[in-house]
Amino acid sequence: MQWNIMFFVNSILLGIGLAMDAFSVSLANGLAEPQMKRRKLVGIAGVFAFFQALMPMIGWLCVHLFIKFFTQFQKFIPWIALVLLLYIGGSMIYGAVKKKDGDDEPPKVGFLALLVQGIATSIDALSVGFTISEYGTLMALVCALIIAGVTFIICVAGLTIGKKFGTKLSDKATIFGGIILILIGIEIFVTGII
Repeated sequence: MQWNIMFFVNSILLGIGLAMDAFSVSLANGLAEPQMKRRKLVGIAGVFAFFQALMPMIGWLCVHLFIKFFTQFQKFIPWIALVLLLYIGGSMIYGAVKKKDGDDEPPKVGFLALLVQGIATSIDALSVGFTISEYGTLMALVCALIIAGVTFIICVAGLTIGKKFGTKLSDKATIFGGIILILIGIEIFVTGII
């Protein structure tokens, strides 16, 4: 592969494709926490961007170092994403349903939940390591950074849209956000095993 405009276009398109799950989860996070501060919004988008860049690089390394191990692990990726997103989405729905009437504090996206979301939505990006395996180290790193930048922008948009509608939807937004996460988990699972 050469450094040309197609390299950058392909990297941006990879970023858009990989960021769709993270966008949906960002939307759900914005719905669940409509009063989210800008600093936290940027931090959440940054976590998703980090994992979307990390996973293709791990996949790239696996192709070059541990191809046999990665091939065996790849069949578990849809299962891992399904379990993680079912757990997070179920927890959001459970928390919204169990919420006491006097409790006006909206639920917040915790750090541990955010890490799990980041891993769950980016774990399928490990397979991108195969598609960029012919890249040299620098090209693979630049591609991963482009993916991260695209993911960051898309996630900021998702969080912002979610916050706007989360304010209007109140408690129902948390349930809706949980349902979105569960559906994403099912979608990753179904497309991963087909």
